[in-house]
Amino acid sequence: MQKKIKDDYKITFIRGATTASCNSVRGIEAAVVELIDELISRNNLIKKNILSITFTATKDLDACFPASIARKCNELDSVAFLDCQQMYVSNDIDFCIRIMAQVLLPPNSPVKHPYLRGAAKLRTDRC
Repeated sequence: MQKKIKDDYKITFIRGATTASCNSVRGIEAAVVELIDELISRNNLIKKNILSITFTATKDLDACFPASIARKCNELDSVAFLDCQQMYVSNDIDFCIRIMAQVLLPPNSPVKHPYLRGAAKLRTDRC
C-alpha cells in the first residue's frame, strides 16, 4: 500500500520475516538485527524515514521483545515499535518473527520485502 504525502516521498508499507535459531535473547537478537539490516539495505532506507515497525512473533519466542532489540540497533531509537504475538496456526514456522514497517520512500522506488532464513518459504515470490 502506498499513499503520497509530498511530491518527494510516499508512505509505503514493507513486510518481511525471519526465523530465530532458538528461543534465547542471542538467537532473537541475531535474527532481528539481520532482518532490520536487510530491510534498510534492500530498500535504501534513510533511517529518519522509518516511521514505525510492528513485530509479531510465534508463541515459541518469549525470551525477549524483538522491538527492544530493534530500538537499540542501527540508531533507531526514534522509531515507533510494537510487539505482538502472531496468531497461532498449526504447522506455522517455528521461531518466526514477522515485521510490517511503515516508511517514507521516494516515488518510483522499488519495494523489496526481506524474507530471510526459514521464513523465506512464506513468500517465495519475494525472495
